[in-house]
Amino acid sequence: MNADLIVFSGLALVAIVAALGMIFSRNAVYSAIFLILNFVTVAIFYLILDASFIALTQVTIYAGAIMVLFLFVIMLLGAEQVGRTPGNLWMRPTAILLGLVLLGEMVYLIFLQRDLAPMMPPVAARFGSPAQVGEELFSHYLLPFEVTSILLLSAMIGAIVLTKRKSR
Repeated sequence: MNADLIVFSGLALVAIVAALGMIFSRNAVYSAIFLILNFVTVAIFYLILDASFIALTQVTIYAGAIMVLFLFVIMLLGAEQVGRTPGNLWMRPTAILLGLVLLGEMVYLIFLQRDLAPMMPPVAARFGSPAQVGEELFSHYLLPFEVTSILLLSAMIGAIVLTKRKSR
């Protein structure tokens, strides 16, 4: 077993445990913290694939900004404790059945179908680097980038106008 497989297996185990902790935690704050841990392990997967820009974006945007917003909303609404809601009787058996079907498909694809996907071609040296992303963004995708910035600016102005109180 080589070192890459050991690191990947360890990270995959951490990601799966964090996802299960997020799903089964009764406290919404703990669920959000488990989700942050999952985002960080995904970012480390990106680093292993030499996609440092995507890893940095993953940590900055998802684990940073969006999760802070989630935690702010959880604290603001006072929804820290997730209670059990009475569900339909068919939900749990259906979920278990679908989980078993997914597990069976995964075992079939991993252990019985070895030549299902061809080997990946080698990745270019600058693939996913911030310089290459910037070049692509500002050369081939300049118009969509500018349209998106104008759309976000107009949304921000609209939010300010809608929340401004009329002064008398």
